[in-house]
Order: sequence, then C-alpha cells, then structure tokens
Amino acid sequence: MVNTEAATVTNKQIIFRDYVSGFPRESDLNITTTTIDLRLPEGSTSVLVKNLYLSCDPYMRICMGKPDPLSSSLVPPYKTDSNMKRMCMLDHFSDIKLPIIGLGVSKVIDSGHPDYKKGDLLWGLVGWEEYSVITLTHYSHFKIQHTDVPLSYYTGLLGMPGMTAYAGFYEICSPKKGETVFVSAASGAVGQLVGQFAKLMGCYVVGSAGSKEKVDLLKTKFGFDDAFNYKEEKDFSAALRRYFPEGIDIYFENVGGKMLDAVLINMRLHGRVAVCGMISQYNLEDPEGVHNLPTILYKRIQLQGFGVCDFYDKYSKFLDFVLPYIREGKITYVEDIAEGFESGPSALLGLFEGKNVGKQLFVVAHE
Repeated sequence: MVNTEAATVTNKQIIFRDYVSGFPRESDLNITTTTIDLRLPEGSTSVLVKNLYLSCDPYMRICMGKPDPLSSSLVPPYKTDSNMKRMCMLDHFSDIKLPIIGLGVSKVIDSGHPDYKKGDLLWGLVGWEEYSVITLTHYSHFKIQHTDVPLSYYTGLLGMPGMTAYAGFYEICSPKKGETVFVSAASGAVGQLVGQFAKLMGCYVVGSAGSKEKVDLLKTKFGFDDAFNYKEEKDFSAALRRYFPEGIDIYFENVGGKMLDAVLINMRLHGRVAVCGMISQYNLEDPEGVHNLPTILYKRIQLQGFGVCDFYDKYSKFLDFVLPYIREGKITYVEDIAEGFESGPSALLGLFEGKNVGKQLFVVAHE
C-alpha cells in the first residue's frame, strides 16, 4: 500500500566518478546529497526502502573497470545516468549522477508491491545511498524472515557470501568426508564459511591469509586444521607441499595468479577447483599468467568458475541448512563493521589492501 503522507528528506549517495585502472582511491568515490520523496507515486509497483547496512564485496572492483564484454556477463560495470539506471534495477535518482550499486539490508518505508509492506526487511541490490527505490525482479531481493540472528548477517553469512560458499563448496566441489581442502583468502566473507563447511563434512582444511592475526583467527575461531600467511612464503608450491604432502582434493579459489599456479601442481587426481574470485588480479593492468594449466588435463582436474546468481533458487535450502548450525553455535562469523555512511568508501577500498578482518560492511542506520 502506498503512503498518503508526503515527506521529502535528504538522501546521501556515494557516486562513482570514473573508470579505474590499478588500485582505486577514495577520490574515485564522492559523497553527495540529494533529496527523495518518501511517498511512491500512485500506481507504482516499486518498493521504497531505508538502507540499514551496505555490503563491501571484492566483485565491486570489477564493476569499477572499463566495460569489458567478458566480465560484464557476470557483473555489469558501474555507469552513470540512464545506462546505469537501466542495468541496476533502481528507478529513482536525481538527474545528476547515480550511486554505485551493491548489496544491502533494508527496511521498507513504502510499497506498491503486493509481496512487501511497510516495516518489512529485505536484502538485495540497492544503491549506495540512505534511501532507494527498487524494482523487484527475479531473485534480485529476498524478504528477511528470520530476525533472531543479527540483521548484518544478511550482508554476509545469510546473504550473497554465504550462498557463494554453500554453492561453490557443496554444489561444485561435491566434498567427501576425509578429503583435503585448501581455501585462499580464507578469513574473508566467503572463505571463513567454506572452511567451516569443510570441517562439518569431516575434511582436513587449510587456509591462507595475509596477516598473523588472520591466520590465528582461522585456527582458533573457525576451526581450520592449519593456516599460513602467504606474505611470509617465498615459494607457494613448497608451502602447499608442507600442508598437503599427499595433495589437495578441493581448492576454493579466491585469489588467482601465483597461488592458483602453485595449487594446480599440488592437486590430487580428479581434484576439484571452485573459482569464486581472483582478488589478486583485479587491480593489475596486466593480469598474471598461469603456467601449470596442463596439470588440469594430466590429473583430470575439474576447474569451474561460477556466479552465485546461478544458485539463488537454492536459497531456501541454504537457510534450512545453515540456520540450525548458527543457532547451535556450530558456525560462527566474523564481521568488520564500519560505522556511518561516510565510512563507506574507505571500507570498500580497504578490501583491496587486506585491511578488513572478516566480512566488511558499513552501517547506514540502525533502524
């Protein structure tokens, strides 16, 4: 039902200035203020939301690059004006520029859609702004039904990263009890969950991370059998042989480059690689080559890239699986939460320097 009380409020937005080459800088993201009417037009089928938590995710760096037909098939590049509006399913903005798009947790302020009413909570694609008007499409947004867990979890554990870990590990890697599992970027939003899922399966799991603090977290908080700081290793292949003397059955790939190259020659026969991301390559003008590709043939390795959007039809199955483990304390989750809308740009860019510990997000409003 659409509100009959009109109110216009200010609406802070984070605007993407121009395409980025190399590491993005805070100057590439501007905070601006516009206004928004908290009443939807009569007859609208959209939903007006107040954004509570906004998610910082590595894939957003891909969106900052110049349009590329290859990457655009997975995630569209950020654009301004009408093109961005068309691609990102947001139908309200001022006529200057549009905010960048990401995933967030939001509260419904007004709704013309039959499935949502004022006060409902949802997660999905929104603008990086205080208020968004969204047009619902297939699997673009999910109503939040379980509020006995932190709402912020829907940017991570119970949102896109959680579904990514679940789909990549269970649907692609088809794990078996006793197998060996290696996870790169293991303390991040996805990696920390993959490791815990592997332990629940009875696997031996090792993770890599970029600091002593993160390595300790993997072993003491998330239950990894072992972990190492890749920045202290001169030879990735030798490091992997130390932890996997008989080879790796499953590799959950988050970084790409030299680590992927080293993993391939340490894989076991019929090993599986789920390619979730390649964060080490996103800021390089010339991505690193991988030299050990013949190993995929010799060892009959299954190497598969995937996008979580291909598995959103399994979201309810995922919730049924993971919620009991959360409530029983068998799965834990670490978040790195920045406070305030203005913290958004630095929180996002910190991902690419490894500053975050756990899932990075920022608070726009607490209610």
